[in-house]
Amino acid sequence: MVGSPNTCMDPDVLDTWFSAGLFPLSVLGWPDDTEDLKTFYPTSVLETGHDIIFFWVARMVMQGLKLGGDVPFTKIYLHPMVRDAHGRKMSKSLGNVVDPIEVINGISLEGLHKRLEAGNLDPKELAIAIEGQKKDFPNGIDECGVDALRFALVSYTAQSDKINLDIQRVVGYRQWCNKLWNAVRFAMSKLGDDYIPPANLIPDVLPFSCKWILSVLNKTIFKTVKSLESFEFSQATTAVYSWWQYQLCDRLPSTRECERAESIMICDYPSTVEGWNNEKVENDMDIIESTVKSLRSIAKESCDSHQLDIATLANLSSLTVITEKDAVSSGYADAVVNENLSVYLEFQGANSAEAEGKIKKIDELQKQIERLEKMMNAKGYEEKVLPNIREKNQEKLDSLKLLLKEMAGLTL
Repeated sequence: MVGSPNTCMDPDVLDTWFSAGLFPLSVLGWPDDTEDLKTFYPTSVLETGHDIIFFWVARMVMQGLKLGGDVPFTKIYLHPMVRDAHGRKMSKSLGNVVDPIEVINGISLEGLHKRLEAGNLDPKELAIAIEGQKKDFPNGIDECGVDALRFALVSYTAQSDKINLDIQRVVGYRQWCNKLWNAVRFAMSKLGDDYIPPANLIPDVLPFSCKWILSVLNKTIFKTVKSLESFEFSQATTAVYSWWQYQLCDRLPSTRECERAESIMICDYPSTVEGWNNEKVENDMDIIESTVKSLRSIAKESCDSHQLDIATLANLSSLTVITEKDAVSSGYADAVVNENLSVYLEFQGANSAEAEGKIKKIDELQKQIERLEKMMNAKGYEEKVLPNIREKNQEKLDSLKLLLKEMAGLTL
C-alpha cells in the first residue's frame, strides 16, 4: 500500500495482483514447508484468459521463481473469451450477460429482468438491456445442468480466441446428456441387477457387433486421449460425441474386482486395450451401414414417386419429402410411421396458433415428467424419501403421463 507518513497502514494487506501472484504457492501452504508444497509445486498447467498475461501470469512466474525457487507451471493454456451469440462482449447495459448458474439451473425471462432491475443501471440502459434479453432469451433459459454447459464450452474451444456462446447449443448438449442417461437406464434394465461383466474380454470369441463396438471404442479412446494431451479439447468432445451419437453407447456395470472411486474426478481415464482393434470388422460394418442408408434412400424415393397419391388421400395442400439431416422447425405435430419414416403436419389458418399453444404445453409436460423421473430415479431415493411422499410423486407422474397422452392425441 502507498500512503503518507501520517497514514496508519495494516501490515497484512497486500496489493490485489501481488497477492494473486502468490496463488500457486499460497494454495499449497506457503510460506510453511508443507507436504502439499513439496508434492505439487511446481504444477503442470495453468489455464487462463489471454487478457491477463501480464497482470497475473507474469507475476506468478516472477514470484514463483523468487519465493518458490522454480517456475510455478510449465505450460499455459489460454482459453477463448466468452461472448454472446452475436459475438458481442457481455455487458450489463446490453442485457446479454450469461450467468453460468442460470444456465445450469435455468431461469425465466422475468427472472432475467429482475436480475437487471436489482443492478445499478440508469433507466435508459435498463430499458435497452430488457429489450436485449427479450430478443436473446424470449423464453428465458432452459435448465441445462453443469455437464451440458461444460461440454458445450469445451466443444467451442476450436473457435480461435473467442466463444460466441449460443444457449441453444448448450440445450442441445443437455438433450444429448439425457439420451445418454436414458440409454444407460435402458441397458441396465435389460442386463438385470445381478449382471457382472467379465474381468477380461477376448474379442475373437465375441459376436460380430461386439467386436465392432470394441474396435471403434478403442480408436475413440486413443483419439480422445491424444486430443486432450495436445490441448485440442474440441476434437476430444467431437470424438466422444460422434462415437456415442453415431455408433453406440457403452456404460456398463463394473467387474467384481473393480473398486469405484469416490468421484469421477479421481478415476483413471480409459486407456486403449491391445487386441481390440479390428479393421476387417470395421470395414464389414461400413458395408452394413451403407446398405441401411441405401434402404432408407429407397424409402424416400418411394415417397417421392407417390407424393400425389399421399397428398390426395391425406387431403394435404402440399407435401415435401425430407431426409433425416434436414432440420424440422417447431410448430409441427409429428407421428412415427416406422423405424425409417416419420410424418410432420403443419397447421394453417385459425388453428395454427391453437396447435402451437398445445405443442408448447406438450413440451412443458415432457419437461415436468423428465424432472420428476430424474428425481425418482436418483440414487438413494427409495431409502431417503418417505413412503407417502413416494406414493404422491408416483401419482403425480402417472397423472402427467396421462395428460401428456391426452394432449398428444388432441394435437395429432
